[in-house]
Amino acid sequence: MNEEQRKSTSINILAERDKKEKAKNRDFEHVYQPPSLREARKRGKAEVQYNNDFQINERYRNMGRGRTFMIKTYGCQMNAHDTEVMAGILSALGYEPTSDVNAADVILINTCAIRENAENKVFSEIGNLKHLKRERPEVLLGVCGCMSQEESVVNKILKSFQNVDMIFGTHNIHRLPEILEEAYLSKAMVVEVWSKEGDVIENLPKVREGNIKAWVNIMYGCDKFCTYCIVPFTRGKERSRKPEDIIQEVRELAREGYQEVTLLGQNVNSYGKDIKGLNYGLGDLLADISKIDIPRVRFTTSHPWDFTDRMIEVIAEGGNIVPHIHLPVQSGNNAVLKIMGRKYTRESYLDLVSRIKAQIPDVVLTTDIIVGYPNESEDQFRETLTLYDEVGFEHAYTYIYSQRDGTPAAKMKDNVPQDVKKDRLQRLNRKVAAYSGEAMKPYEGEVVSVLCEGTSKKDDEVLAGYTEKNKLVNFRAPRSAIGKIVDVRIDEAHQFSLNGTYLGEHSRAVVSQ
Repeated sequence: MNEEQRKSTSINILAERDKKEKAKNRDFEHVYQPPSLREARKRGKAEVQYNNDFQINERYRNMGRGRTFMIKTYGCQMNAHDTEVMAGILSALGYEPTSDVNAADVILINTCAIRENAENKVFSEIGNLKHLKRERPEVLLGVCGCMSQEESVVNKILKSFQNVDMIFGTHNIHRLPEILEEAYLSKAMVVEVWSKEGDVIENLPKVREGNIKAWVNIMYGCDKFCTYCIVPFTRGKERSRKPEDIIQEVRELAREGYQEVTLLGQNVNSYGKDIKGLNYGLGDLLADISKIDIPRVRFTTSHPWDFTDRMIEVIAEGGNIVPHIHLPVQSGNNAVLKIMGRKYTRESYLDLVSRIKAQIPDVVLTTDIIVGYPNESEDQFRETLTLYDEVGFEHAYTYIYSQRDGTPAAKMKDNVPQDVKKDRLQRLNRKVAAYSGEAMKPYEGEVVSVLCEGTSKKDDEVLAGYTEKNKLVNFRAPRSAIGKIVDVRIDEAHQFSLNGTYLGEHSRAVVSQ
């Protein structure tokens, strides 16, 4: 054996020894796990596992001592809830939160994949942070959330954004301590994105934003596969939490003084259907939560296909389930609804609305609408406008169709010109504004109960909050009103908000717990 061979053998022995040592001292060896759209399309048949004993490994407890973190959140309430969990895990590791990006030791960008514009904002944000990595190479930059579950996004980050240290997905947030450890020890980008559906992990720590309103996740994933939507691939199949775990969480929030909870899921109306042997749906869950002493309960997102008479019955009983239902319709034309994969018709949607209004006369209905879907004609768009008139929505979130890689709609020809899309959006938005303004007018002179959330975004001297029917109210009052439900007399109605005079704290009957 010559000198060069001896050196090579020695290096190999040392490398193998180092590898064994690392395996002995660490829970796992990093495996590059990029997302796979092909794998995500496979709906797992294995039963969901419930893990009720999550805890931070003791060896990670001081990982964050003397370090700070910052999480930038894009997208829906589910992302906001995921941020609360990640903040809880980071805090349990000893990290302290900071709002100064230049002072943060760990920066996580929690992303949204629902529209192209949201993705562009994230890529811009990652690019803006390149200078920070040059100045402070020890800073860890992570990309998580729905965008991380997309193959094309991860490939783009790997190719163009070497300042990113870690990418992890929506199914493995609970593995954040291990992912952080790997990022500290590895010189390569850590990519851990599970394309299979995750299990249901209970007892995850959370750091909620404020102590007035809280998100409570009741299920994960979606099985609807609307042709425009990437969520079933980024969030996986539907997995419901057990009723007793949800109810216990809401009870704890009530004891802590929270005034409002919102039950979250990509499609909350299908809650419970995936749990074998459980004859218990969202209506039953709402009925049980209505017995808990918490003033207000909301739920979102609500798919019309799964909206049951039992749900209508429970909401109609009043109590703490608010009479505001967000019911995305997306289009008012049957042909468009069919190619969207929405599984209902204009007629069945209007029938559902009729049944809701019959039992809940004072209900407020709001919706989501997409314009400019592939092949949408002018006549088909006008049917959306007439449906809006028939329902009389009090507000709507409106969007121009945005093509998402990996969805069935991405294979369709996006054949509605951009100027036509913009024109339709403007026409729809004028209708939305008109109906919203009309809905606000009757409030003038009325006294409403408002959950005061803090100061107005436009004026620190003015407080703001929402009514049970989700109307924004601005008023002047002592700061002591923040966090309480107060009475406000409405003096002036605008298109999308109300101005009023503070009358004092609202008295309410206590609900038995």
